[in-house]
Amino acid sequence: MKVFQIGAAGGIGRRLTALLTEHGDEVTGMYRNPNQAEVVRAAGATPLPADLIADSVEELAAEIAGHDAVVFSAGAHGTGMDQTTLIDGAGLEKAAEAAARAGVSRFALVSVFPEAGRDRETSAGFEHYMRVKKTADVYLTRTGLDWLIVRPGTLLDDPGTGRVTAGPAIEYGSVPRDDVAAFLAAALHRPELGRVIVELTGGDTPVADAITQLVATTGR
Repeated sequence: MKVFQIGAAGGIGRRLTALLTEHGDEVTGMYRNPNQAEVVRAAGATPLPADLIADSVEELAAEIAGHDAVVFSAGAHGTGMDQTTLIDGAGLEKAAEAAARAGVSRFALVSVFPEAGRDRETSAGFEHYMRVKKTADVYLTRTGLDWLIVRPGTLLDDPGTGRVTAGPAIEYGSVPRDDVAAFLAAALHRPELGRVIVELTGGDTPVADAITQLVATTGR
């Protein structure tokens, strides 16, 4: 499989690239900041300089063409509400349209668990982020793409366990980035798991078994 990754230098993106390339897949890792090129390359992807904000849909479509799937894990990461709107919101819409124009139907989006942050007082910026992410989810579900939306719980840098809890609606919790990447890597290879939203936390079920169970209950 040839995977086009938007957000390849991020915590999930780097881990996902390593898993995919270990499996024998080819990954094109899109990055904007020049100092991210070596990070993307070190993870095993072919680095591609591009700008989700400045590039046109046509330019992105030309870069996505020839791939089998797109993974969108990019984010503004607390750089301000304007950037959140441009990257997590408008950026997702642009990427989805570009994938459609390129004829690449498989599109996986890393979103956010709806209950995130509800155990503490939140900022205006955080609430804006949550609204933008939900709107992005809604937008993607209304496209003709073969979309998969993954909503992980609180992300941890702890080593992955290879075990998760996954479903259309589950109780809130945390999950290592390793296990989010493992879930995405496996899910990309299960075309039956499409046009579904999956909430994801740490758990007791091996990733492969969790995906098989999801396919049985929600797959096509």
